[in-house]
Amino acid sequence: MLFVDLYVWKAARVVVNDIYKQMSNCKDYGFKDQLQRATISIMNNIAEGCNSGSNSKYIYYLKIARGSCAEVNSMLYLCEDFKYCSYEERCMIQNEINKISKGCLKMINVLKNKEGKE
Repeated sequence: MLFVDLYVWKAARVVVNDIYKQMSNCKDYGFKDQLQRATISIMNNIAEGCNSGSNSKYIYYLKIARGSCAEVNSMLYLCEDFKYCSYEERCMIQNEINKISKGCLKMINVLKNKEGKE
């Protein structure tokens, strides 16, 4: 399967675009850069894992993607605290990030089961 066909990758791409729109007027360049990079890390690690060539490497990259999901979730609280987004905007993006993280976990579990059978 190609990474562009994966739900989690497609959802991560949407979130990257949402974050870029949300932060377009933000002048806190360090914060903005970190949030954008962490968000991009989610979709890029899903893609890299998909093309890594082994289930164990794929699992490794999916775990990194989940870590980036946690980082983005954490930073979104600060985004709201600093008034870079509203409560509603934070919740909307966090809901999407949580779906991506859960999707990655499901993929990890499927890949672990395949490893045990090989």
